[in-house]
Amino acid sequence: MGHKNNLTKKTVSANTLYWLKSTVIHYNLCPFANKVYCNSRLVVNVTEASTEKQLLEECLLTIQQLLKTPRSEIETILLVHPQAMNDFSEYNDFLGMVDVLLEKMDLLGIVQVASFHPDYCFANSKPDDAANFTNRSPYPMLHILREESVSEVVDEWEERGLNVADIPNKNIETLNKIGSEILADQLSACFK
Repeated sequence: MGHKNNLTKKTVSANTLYWLKSTVIHYNLCPFANKVYCNSRLVVNVTEASTEKQLLEECLLTIQQLLKTPRSEIETILLVHPQAMNDFSEYNDFLGMVDVLLEKMDLLGIVQVASFHPDYCFANSKPDDAANFTNRSPYPMLHILREESVSEVVDEWEERGLNVADIPNKNIETLNKIGSEILADQLSACFK
């Protein structure tokens, strides 16, 4: 992580957007991403939080920001936290705290939080498995979405005769064809 330290918020944001365009949108890993990105309704919040407590507070503020702002202005927010939860197992444990926060705020079914991390590794998979790159990002981040937005995308897909449940398998197939070595190089390219 040495090349990721001492970066400005502007650089972290630019690296994150580069990853979003070059990986998530380029490989169509998320049917939601391109439309939100092209319509400029995606916000990247970079936090200086370095502890669990600070990050949970930032998460709360980001959720409030999303819910207070009309969808026409902000559809979704990436909360990037390069100084907190760099260890994937700690990050994974932290996600349980985020779920508790959503439950306490009575936001289950209203807000959804997706997880991304440079060392993301699905349960029962090897660290070098290409499928892990569906959730690997340049920095640890939380993707905060409105459930309403997700439901609309699901409905749009179903109207076109597509099944959103097929996305994970399609993504794994796509990434396996590319290979983990190329994907790792692409992730590293975010820092150039």
